[in-house]
Amino acid sequence: MITIDKTAPTPDRGTDGDAPLLEVRDLHVEFHTRDGVAKAVNGVNYSVSAGETLAVLGESGSGKSVTAQAVMGILDMPPGRIPRGEILFHGRDMLKMSEEERRRIRGARIAMIFQDALSSLNPVYSVGFQLGEMFRVHQGLSRKEAKAKAIELMDRVKIPAAKARVNDYPHQFSGGMRQRIMIAMALALEPELIIADEPTTALDVTVQAQVMDLLAELQREYRMGLILITHDLGVVADVADKIAVMYAGRIVETAPVHELYKRPAHPYTRGLLDSIPRLDRKGRELYAIKGLPPSLTNIPSGCAFNPRCPRAQEVCRTDTPPLYQVTEPDGTELTGRASACHFWKETIHG
Repeated sequence: MITIDKTAPTPDRGTDGDAPLLEVRDLHVEFHTRDGVAKAVNGVNYSVSAGETLAVLGESGSGKSVTAQAVMGILDMPPGRIPRGEILFHGRDMLKMSEEERRRIRGARIAMIFQDALSSLNPVYSVGFQLGEMFRVHQGLSRKEAKAKAIELMDRVKIPAAKARVNDYPHQFSGGMRQRIMIAMALALEPELIIADEPTTALDVTVQAQVMDLLAELQREYRMGLILITHDLGVVADVADKIAVMYAGRIVETAPVHELYKRPAHPYTRGLLDSIPRLDRKGRELYAIKGLPPSLTNIPSGCAFNPRCPRAQEVCRTDTPPLYQVTEPDGTELTGRASACHFWKETIHG
């Protein structure tokens, strides 16, 4: 039985309050398949600090979930492989840690909320047993003590009649309630960072808003860092502090949330924003980005978005754009803004 005292000093717990909790540096992830090597993540860089919310956006296959799995250390390897990169938690590279060290961090200090609550929960155990397992394994509590903690957590995530429902099974809860249970499970050991992978998938709009409000409330209370992975720009508008947009395994734009909504600096981001239904466009055909995301075993040369981009020119098909610092027309740098587009000036200022 392993007991973790989170109040005790540990050699890998940072002391600089201004330093990021997590930094991902030049991360590459690939999968060896029958069709070739799928380059799922291609040089991703991002960071998140205590109390901050980073939203990672992109279509399915953009690499956002694979990046999160690499951070958590739950990639299947093989076929997955991390050829290079760093994942720094409080300044220590998790890729260089032993499996035992990473296991002590998972759940206790970095937790993950998965998108499909029903398949993530074990159908043959009650939700109280599954919530209590975190306390039994990591803190050595008795079954009775763990059950009491489970009820506290269910109350905390606003599950009605928690004491009466603690012995119910996952199928006895609605989709929204199951997602709250997943949030409770992630919060069990009061982690410093939570990664939420599509936490509102398959939920109706009202329940989506409730789940996002709950996450924001809990984050403020515990001052956790939060990485929110989604394809839905509408979900993150009132929650995120900053946004990283991914396409074909790369980050193609970064910006503070409200700046990105007002003035996107990459054609892909603009396409995502234009595809959101709006009341002032009632009766008009909904915009859709033409074409499909590229195969990760055959990513186009140059800018991967060029086959779908209305602004593409010859340079876009030959030269891979770096993440350019985005500026005002007078050259003033915009904090936190970058775009991997050769023609970002025309996109943001045009």
